[in-house]
Amino acid sequence: MSDAFDPDAPIQATYMRGGTSKGVFFTPADLPPAARAPGAARDSLLLRVIGSPDPYGQQIDGMGGGTSSTSKVVLVSRSARGDCDVDYLYGAVSIGTPVIDWSGNCGNLTAAVGPFAIARGLVDAPADGIVSVRIWQANIGKKIVAHVPVSRGRVVEAGSFVLDGVAFPGAEIRLEFLDPGAGDALLPTGRVVDELDVPGVGRIEATLIDSGIPSIFVTAASLGLRGDETQAEVNADTGLLARLEAVRAHGAVVMGLAAGVREATRDRPHTPKLAFLAPPADFTAADGRRIAAGEIDLLARILSMGKLHHAMTGTGAVAIASAAAIPGTLVARLRRPGADGRVRIGHASGILAAGAEAERAEGGWRISKVVASRSARRLMTGTVHPAPLPDAG
Repeated sequence: MSDAFDPDAPIQATYMRGGTSKGVFFTPADLPPAARAPGAARDSLLLRVIGSPDPYGQQIDGMGGGTSSTSKVVLVSRSARGDCDVDYLYGAVSIGTPVIDWSGNCGNLTAAVGPFAIARGLVDAPADGIVSVRIWQANIGKKIVAHVPVSRGRVVEAGSFVLDGVAFPGAEIRLEFLDPGAGDALLPTGRVVDELDVPGVGRIEATLIDSGIPSIFVTAASLGLRGDETQAEVNADTGLLARLEAVRAHGAVVMGLAAGVREATRDRPHTPKLAFLAPPADFTAADGRRIAAGEIDLLARILSMGKLHHAMTGTGAVAIASAAAIPGTLVARLRRPGADGRVRIGHASGILAAGAEAERAEGGWRISKVVASRSARRLMTGTVHPAPLPDAG
């Protein structure tokens, strides 16, 4: 760890759940001065907070939980932009390697940004009502509006909103991802379907899209899969995970996000995301519930940091809803015919709905907005103790 700050000094932090993820939240002022700017000092400190790299994969000596959904850090500050209240920077922390991927957003933790900002006094809130927190997502340069309920000046956390993948209900936080597409690069190749030639997999059709997060969508059938696989089923199959990573890495190169497949695997584990899809079908969710085909418009399983996600990433839902609104994409082909603007996604833990507003633009398509709901709450406030690394003396 860097000698520029005291690794034994406690650091103010908030541990938050947002959607189906958990992460450690800071303001830049919480961190030692040497760790407030991007670079090795900041990454070294935050890696130690989370407990990475951990060759055992458990992050026992840190705040991470040994999964991609719980190995996350967030920085929130007042925004210098006139049209936003706060800036939000997200880091996906690798579990087994000393890497923090700052290349994309976490849609689930986005739901916790507004509540954190209100609790830390970064945003003024009325005594009662709904606070519309305007968030600048600094990783991708996009604006998100979170509609957060408050009562007596405090964030409302209790409620009846049920989010599949979270054990307890909470208060609904509606998120509006504004203009989430990457402009002219919404479809990086200009095509709704591409063909990837992946060694060990073969030639495979894919929709490549950058909306909410760079994403690669393939059919489950093209991989010899059903589309209703469980997290345990996929993550226990190391050969399958290797093939899925090969598809993801090759897609990253075609999207212009990496110079080669090795670079994509080594330096960009967070983005792009890869999901495999299938038409609606009955399936069993992780909690044992039987989900009927008529309750969903699409089956989807998404990979996160090299493993199958236990539910659905928030940004993945944004990308799926965006692709569903564009005729000819694999998502549009597979979704239930005649479905309305919302897409009910059948994921490993249940159902998630998201809706996109798409419009024709010069030379292609534009996604003006994607709307989805989440819940969030503070799990702990206090201080974290990074502790020195062995070689720090």
